[in-house]
Amino acid sequence: MTVPSIANPDFEVLFDNKPRWNLPDYRRCGFHNLHTTARYAMSLRAPRVLPLRKEIDWTIGERPGVARFLAMPHFSAFVVVRDDRILYEAYAPDFGPDRAHTIMSITKTTLNLMLGRAVADGLVNLDERVGTYLPEIGTGYAEATVKAVADMNVTNDFSEDYSDPYTSAFDMDAACGCRLPPEGQKEETIRSFLCGITGGDLANRTGYALYKSSNTEVLGWIIERASGRALRDWLIEIVEAAGLEGCYHTPCDREGVPVFGASLTARDLARYGLLFARKGEGIDGRRVGDAAFMEETRRNPGPSMPKPLDWFHYSRQTYTDGTWVGHSGYGGQYMFANPDTGTVVVGLGVLENKDASDPEIGAAMMKMAADLVAEK
Repeated sequence: MTVPSIANPDFEVLFDNKPRWNLPDYRRCGFHNLHTTARYAMSLRAPRVLPLRKEIDWTIGERPGVARFLAMPHFSAFVVVRDDRILYEAYAPDFGPDRAHTIMSITKTTLNLMLGRAVADGLVNLDERVGTYLPEIGTGYAEATVKAVADMNVTNDFSEDYSDPYTSAFDMDAACGCRLPPEGQKEETIRSFLCGITGGDLANRTGYALYKSSNTEVLGWIIERASGRALRDWLIEIVEAAGLEGCYHTPCDREGVPVFGASLTARDLARYGLLFARKGEGIDGRRVGDAAFMEETRRNPGPSMPKPLDWFHYSRQTYTDGTWVGHSGYGGQYMFANPDTGTVVVGLGVLENKDASDPEIGAAMMKMAADLVAEK
């Protein structure tokens, strides 16, 4: 006798080519609980914690840009830290300081730390072809340089346009265990998916960054291959250096390869951001990344971002305007850190429109964060 089953409703593609957790009516719950929703995941925790003490500056919340963000329906959390002090924090009624929230592509910044260390140790050459490290990679990446991939400066057939329900990024989600593949299609691993990306002339002639999350996964694979160390071990070092109090939750593919879309509490994201504010210096003398590489990230950036974000550049898996470094995440998160002031700003939110995107709101929130981290 065959026992019948149904597709897991969280992962079943319902409409707009999205699974339930990513549909507007469910997205807020989905983003607040993605660490328990992903089909495959691991959680990492530090043995020692960076203590944060409150030294609240209430005028931060009175600033027009901050007040606007705190009043928006998509708001989840907002934290400003400098050194080991919480200067301001606020949470939505359905969220709190102990709740994990997906940070989506903010996780890409871990590659700046990993790549910086790999370059400093002579394991990876930014000017080398990707195919040198990954002979099995497809035509979408084989002839691109590592630097071009890190700077989002590659043209290939992978697309990441969330206004298009059939963008390639949603296909990659299936390889990451965040949705079911089409009926009758075998579930891929993240690396089999990457090998299937095709391309011809990979030179980017648009004049601006071509954002592709697949680039990040390729870089992670290069670092693992070149170092002979599992990505999990690289992530453990980062978690321990940051002194995270809660768990660093990361989704994986079915083979256990971490993919870059972690979940953290807002305070732990701030602790993580302080690694960049301190140029890779962690707690108890632990170091991750490379200070010189971070300076190169800020001083010699890659292509500018498209409008309305053309006031900063993409550089080695971070955004930068030459002073701060940071990143945003799909659906409404951001983290900015300024090594010159030691300040980190974290904002978590969930946009519940069709595309989970609003460039004007995103640009305004990031400008507010950039102004805050610039102040001493």
